[in-house]
Amino acid sequence: MRKFSKSTKIISLVLVAMMLLMLASCAMYGKGDNAADMMGGMMGGMDYETMSPDNALSGEGYTEITENSFVSTTENNTSYFSIDANTASYPNLRSIINNGFVPSKNAVRVEEMLNYFSYDYNAPEGDDILSLNASLFDNPYNPETKLLTIGLAAEEIDFTGVKNNLVFLIDTSGSMFSDDKLPLVQQAFMMLTEALNPEDRVSIVTYAGSRTVALDGAYGYEKAKIMAVIEDLQAGGSTAGADGINGAYRLAEKYFIEGGNNRVILATDGDFNVGVSSVEGLEDLVAEKRQSGIYFSVYGVGRGNLKSDKMETLALKGNGTYSYIDSVKEARRALVTDIGGSLVTVAKDVKAGITFNTEWVESFRLIGYENKLLTEDQFNDSNTDAGELGSGHTVTVVYEVKLTNDSKLLQENIEAIANVIIKYKPTENAGGDAAEEKELTLNVLNSDYRENPTEQDLFIASVIEFALILRDSEYKADANLSSLIERLATLDLENDEFKSEFRELVRKYNDKVNTQS
Repeated sequence: MRKFSKSTKIISLVLVAMMLLMLASCAMYGKGDNAADMMGGMMGGMDYETMSPDNALSGEGYTEITENSFVSTTENNTSYFSIDANTASYPNLRSIINNGFVPSKNAVRVEEMLNYFSYDYNAPEGDDILSLNASLFDNPYNPETKLLTIGLAAEEIDFTGVKNNLVFLIDTSGSMFSDDKLPLVQQAFMMLTEALNPEDRVSIVTYAGSRTVALDGAYGYEKAKIMAVIEDLQAGGSTAGADGINGAYRLAEKYFIEGGNNRVILATDGDFNVGVSSVEGLEDLVAEKRQSGIYFSVYGVGRGNLKSDKMETLALKGNGTYSYIDSVKEARRALVTDIGGSLVTVAKDVKAGITFNTEWVESFRLIGYENKLLTEDQFNDSNTDAGELGSGHTVTVVYEVKLTNDSKLLQENIEAIANVIIKYKPTENAGGDAAEEKELTLNVLNSDYRENPTEQDLFIASVIEFALILRDSEYKADANLSSLIERLATLDLENDEFKSEFRELVRKYNDKVNTQS
């Protein structure tokens, strides 16, 4: 019989110890969990810098984007699409770049990048709950075109008296094990708990291999009880997402508050693999449930297997918003500072229709909103499901346009360059009944043209330019990182930490590109 050397025995003991530790850990993470689940979670906690981008991000899923092309106004001078205030793409990109990766093209959603930032748009006046703003200026990255920005601002209402019925639907599967997933979600929901009103109701549903009701209808004044449940959550198991969603809706219906804010808030990396798991199946499930008056918001977390396509679908079909949390700072922004916009919907089924004057506009291209396009019939149908806007939300829409005659822009008393119509249904939160459709209109005039763009105009153009560079877009024209960084350096962004951070992110990406070249 072969004798083992001392070193071989040591190695064997180490391997046995590792196996025992792994089995003990699996037992700790709940009945039905297994070593594969636990190992998946351990892999999720690895330092991404040590992994190649292909391996580290290959499990992530994004909706495929085919960029909108230029449309000749002689063929079609109208454009229709659904409006929402989703912001997930920007913090997701920030996370990707800060972790040392180059994002895939489909991770770059221009409208979500634009809508992440706050802009100084005119607020609604009188009984209006929405306002429209417009600006037209020379495109800094393409001398042959202009950028037309349309800014939409929602009324910021006092929601301190609004009662909330919230269900925290938390993914506790094995893929949520790493620090940038479940632990971050726990911190985020604890922050939200701190902001609850005493009469609010909170339930907590977790899902891994199966669904668990961790908290059933606690009151907002029971903060210590709610936080204790959140703090005790642990990750492990497969992902029974559909079962969790059904359970969350049942609790939301159980504690439904008439005239209140009834909402399921899902936090996940989006990895559904048990039960209904296809995008289409989840879409049908949530679309059916939204008829009950319960909104559905989604917060994505983590790297490696983020399923952005599924999460965006859930939010769109659930009359909610989709956001991404990459840090404690972002959690505070999303769930504390900007919570009014996330929880209190003021306008439902918001749609935009733009008609361009063929005498002024030769062709146009809608930047972003590729998966939110509508037909004219859908725009005119009051039953069309479209986007939602929350209290204080701002939305920015940008068209790249080629004009027929630039030289007349500074003349007075000319006909409108374009006409904008916004259709929406004001909710009870804004004094409406969420059934009657209203319209808001704006004519874009030559007086909206600015020979000298404002800093806000230039920042918006910079976000678009960065997105086009990241996508290596066929419409990027002369866009390049050097000129972009120079332009951003001229802007006074010091009073806005998130815009200042954007400037630093562009610089960091530029350093990475230069290092690799």
